[in-house]
Amino acid sequence: MTRTFNTRMVFRTMGALLLIEAVFMTLALGISLWYGEADSGIFLLSTIITLAAGLIGLLVGRRAESRMGEREGYVIVAMVWVVFSAFGLLPYYLSGQVNTITDAWFESMSGFTTTGATIIPDLTVITHGLLFWRSLTQWIGGMGIIVLSIAILPIFGLNGMQLYAAEVSGLTYEKVSPRIADTAKMMWSIYVLLTATEVVALWLCGMDLFDAVCHSFSTIATGGFSTKNNSLEFYDSAAIHYTVTFFMFVSGINFVMLIYLLRGKAKNFLRDEEVRWYSGAVAVFAVALTLGLYIARPGWSAVEMERAFRDSLFTVISSMTSTGYTISDYMYWPVVAWVVIFFLMLTGACAGSTAGGIKWVRLAIIIKNGVAEFQRRIHPNAIIPVKLNEKTVPQQTINNIMAFLIFYVFIIVVTVVIFCASGVNFDESIGAAVSAIGNVGISIGQFGPSGTYAEFPTVAKWVMSFVMLIGRLEIFTVLLLFTKALWRK
Repeated sequence: MTRTFNTRMVFRTMGALLLIEAVFMTLALGISLWYGEADSGIFLLSTIITLAAGLIGLLVGRRAESRMGEREGYVIVAMVWVVFSAFGLLPYYLSGQVNTITDAWFESMSGFTTTGATIIPDLTVITHGLLFWRSLTQWIGGMGIIVLSIAILPIFGLNGMQLYAAEVSGLTYEKVSPRIADTAKMMWSIYVLLTATEVVALWLCGMDLFDAVCHSFSTIATGGFSTKNNSLEFYDSAAIHYTVTFFMFVSGINFVMLIYLLRGKAKNFLRDEEVRWYSGAVAVFAVALTLGLYIARPGWSAVEMERAFRDSLFTVISSMTSTGYTISDYMYWPVVAWVVIFFLMLTGACAGSTAGGIKWVRLAIIIKNGVAEFQRRIHPNAIIPVKLNEKTVPQQTINNIMAFLIFYVFIIVVTVVIFCASGVNFDESIGAAVSAIGNVGISIGQFGPSGTYAEFPTVAKWVMSFVMLIGRLEIFTVLLLFTKALWRK
């Protein structure tokens, strides 16, 4: 027997979440008022509209049953990014700083999914309020709107258990507290602490306070929106570059591991295999790119070698964590470097972080399973388990990862076909597709470090926005909504 879908609960939850978005929007309103900019009225109007929609949602769902099953959880988790992006586009479009609904939607979805791809060719003409809103949308979406919601929804009498289960459907987060809400609060506490620390660090390095806040929002969220046209290349400062590099790297680590580290449980952190895989990959690829740049241009001085290492390390971490910041235009690097960067865009960082991509825990399990398969061929009667962190990985988990990779590649292929059909070059189509599903932002060709998606075909922008959403929710949460099995439960 199919259980009735709890529509009122969905409206009630979405209403509560829109109130949260309205509160965040008032921060951008405050920035606009502080700088005395003309779009302050637009932010006020956008806030009122969002607030009204939230109150309507709560009103419609006021008599909702308290139950929330898997279907409701998946719908809410998928819809919250859509709804947040829909209301988040209001300041872009109503202010006239973004000309079309398509572009405003693209910019908003790119922000909330922490992709960082932009359609704005010249950021110097954008107001402080809107620049702040761009970065803030990434910060909101970075840790996960749902993770924030789990900590806040009990205020509205809502249970976040199903939302948590739906958002982390790809890989299960380790809980550091019996109560999920407590775990969510700890993760957000770390999130806020890292952001505040980076703001102070960048300010001390010479960045003005506004830019320090905006870049910290985007860094910790691994989003990549900058206030400058040429990203962090604008700042010719090793201190700023290394500071951002450090915080990008930290943001790519599972936040549960960071909680362990701050609690003095360094052994849990150091023994985590995914952290070791991630850290090792950063070291190997950074050194490899540095050597590659040196081989391409031998005879560098010590200063030039330092800059090559800095550029390589920054680019490796920015690509792997899906941040998308740049301090050097890698399109002028040897082609082999493009291949490395492209691979890093696919890998991602750690599960439970703000990064996109496949994630190193999945790659580690697949590699270990591949090695075990060779051993099984040699010893067909032997039981050879795949272990991670000294625990046997269930076969079901391996099957889930294989299915994830198949769908990941399939979506890339389909997206590339659509992009090519809309008139985009093949190589740039591949780069844009990988960038979208990995929530990276940067790509190759005209979509590289110095490019934007302003001239991207309209159809391709809508498709890319959808792929951003799929990548942010790690495929299954979105695709499950289109299966009959979910709705028959």
